[in-house]
Amino acid sequence: MRFMILIKANKESEAGIMPDEEYIGRMMEFNEELVKAGMWVAGEGLHPSRKGARVKFPVKGEPTVIDGPFAETKELVAGYWIWEVPSLEDAIDWVKRIPAPNEAKEDGVVEIRKIIEAEDFAAEWMREKEQHLQEELAKRS
Repeated sequence: MRFMILIKANKESEAGIMPDEEYIGRMMEFNEELVKAGMWVAGEGLHPSRKGARVKFPVKGEPTVIDGPFAETKELVAGYWIWEVPSLEDAIDWVKRIPAPNEAKEDGVVEIRKIIEAEDFAAEWMREKEQHLQEELAKRS
């Protein structure tokens, strides 16, 4: 099963304050553990929302663009991983091992979400399309 691990933003990440080198080192060690365990698929940090945009799709009318920054920090994502693990419980166990930031000024939040796989869909044509896309992506690697 694949899970997306969402690191929620906080005031510091939204202000563009980068973690110190010691913390980055601990995170790199944690990432190495994920790779050695064979569960790392992807992972990156994200720039603050002021460097991004949202596109709103109204029920009627054209999409509109909303430039960052966005007001509600607790709803924003500062980074993510995609992990391949046997179960939600395994993902939770690994999330509990994420190094805590140095001198955190507020509680951190990490959200774990199962990624929808082709087999989650009942339609055979959709599974075939997903398989084709995966094969095309593999050719590019």
